[in-house]
Amino acid sequence: MPIVTIQQFPRDLTQKRELAKRITEAFVEVYSVDPQSVQVFFQEVEAENWSKGGTINSSNPL
Repeated sequence: MPIVTIQQFPRDLTQKRELAKRITEAFVEVYSVDPQSVQVFFQEVEAENWSKGGTINSSNPL
């Protein structure tokens, strides 16, 4: 059972639905798995809790 975890800044529900759909389709096409076996987890992190290059990105999301 494929499990995909995506860590990102908060996104619109419509965008997450579309991404989950496309990820599932890719696993079905490449691995020939049942779509119901694909799990996608979205872990949304506020910008103030994310650092890149030693700098907290609260004012400048990635």
